[in-house]
Amino acid sequence: MKVVEMKNITKRFPGMIANKNINFDLEKKEIHVLLGENGAGKTTLMNILYGIYTQDEGDIFINGSKIKIKNPKDAISNGIGMVHQHFMLVHNFTVMENIVLGCEPVKSGIIFDKKSAFKKVKEIIDKYEFNIDPEVKIEDISVGQQQKVEILKILYRGADIIILDEPTAVLIPSEIKELEIIMKNLTKEGKSIILITHKLKEVMSMSNRVTIIRRGELIDNLNTKDTSIDELANLMVGRPVNLNVYKQGENKLSKILEVKDLKAKDSRGVNVLKGVSFNVQSGEIFGIAGVAGNGQSELVEVITGIRKCYSGKIIFDGENIENLTPREIIDKKISSIPEDRHKTGLILQHSLYENSILGMQNDKKFKKGMFLDYKSIRKHALDIIEEFDVRTVSENVEASKLSGGNQQKLIVGREIYKNPKLIIAVQPTRGLDIGAIEYIHKRLIKERDSGKAVLLVSLELDEVLGLSDRIGVMYDGNIVKVLDRCEFDENKVGVLMAGGSIDG
Repeated sequence: MKVVEMKNITKRFPGMIANKNINFDLEKKEIHVLLGENGAGKTTLMNILYGIYTQDEGDIFINGSKIKIKNPKDAISNGIGMVHQHFMLVHNFTVMENIVLGCEPVKSGIIFDKKSAFKKVKEIIDKYEFNIDPEVKIEDISVGQQQKVEILKILYRGADIIILDEPTAVLIPSEIKELEIIMKNLTKEGKSIILITHKLKEVMSMSNRVTIIRRGELIDNLNTKDTSIDELANLMVGRPVNLNVYKQGENKLSKILEVKDLKAKDSRGVNVLKGVSFNVQSGEIFGIAGVAGNGQSELVEVITGIRKCYSGKIIFDGENIENLTPREIIDKKISSIPEDRHKTGLILQHSLYENSILGMQNDKKFKKGMFLDYKSIRKHALDIIEEFDVRTVSENVEASKLSGGNQQKLIVGREIYKNPKLIIAVQPTRGLDIGAIEYIHKRLIKERDSGKAVLLVSLELDEVLGLSDRIGVMYDGNIVKVLDRCEFDENKVGVLMAGGSIDG
């Protein structure tokens, strides 16, 4: 039985067609993946189904009946719920308060019935075995648990059709596995799921069917059991894709960054870096592997001047740079691809050309006397857009209007264009499709081969293993082991990431 049918859906925006005559359907109790490159039109299509956009042409049928979905309220009333790529939670509210927000049970007509709300939320949590405390605040739980809250929100509202937009982009491997179990349990309960993802391993393990969209047009619809990762990659980008891009470096290595016994506290005043020591050489990629929350973020913040250390040394190109300002760090020729593109990577309400020079706005080549040279800035932005295949109609578009993957490509291009001596790349391919991942990986290898040093910090173990010349494994605020490439082994690294030992 088809619970969703979208027939000949077309959606136009100024200067582009986001969806062109797309047909898509969802069977009851299935997980159907919507696959495509960044900016292919996947999220636009699902935003139409959820009522955020209205299609220009085409029809939508829910459980066989033709309906008009003018807004999310219409979608929710038809049993459709959507978990967006960037969560929509109130961080100082509890789990329970977030779940019932907007649909609060009341008594005497006006008073929030907290007891009733708690009971209803607890029943849903227990029913789906989500293992989460309804009374804990959102700010005190992990990203994986926050995602569970988003799913619980739509289950509380009675959704039978669940749209998950890039749900694994911010999850660690154990949380991804847990999400897969949750999704399969939901389908057993009669729910139907549409999953937007770029990760082909997840497509193969999680889904029943796959629909591929390329540049706004339907390419194919396949049963997952009848396809392969290589075929899906080819259909998605229109050419064969090779993610095994590593090659041995040929540069004469010299130490450019040395971190010695570095100690720092987190925002609560708790010791989070406990004597970190390692070095990065010019002409190599040094990867840091670790489970989220073991000090990687704070380490990068200290090196880039965002956070102060209280002990230890950071020596870059022969100079002590610990506790310099971010401006001074940039001037030393260190560039950084940040962990969170929205918080620290972009000014979302500014144009692409303005975002393309962040950190370089005082560079002489972008100035005419005291003023900015906008002709030069626009050319710079267009060079990045072309070289890094940022899908946009113009450099004048606000950064907020781009898909997450295209925002990421703009940031990566900007940081590489700074021509740094050291590139700190934190989650550089988060939210990117497989074709863009291939390109970014090749660019990082190219930067290494040109003599630059790359410090790669990623929660994607495959990425760290695939690109690095050496790996430092981080656990509980320290680098517990540094491995040369000849020592790389996924199981050994996994043991170290969990706090175990491989010695002996």
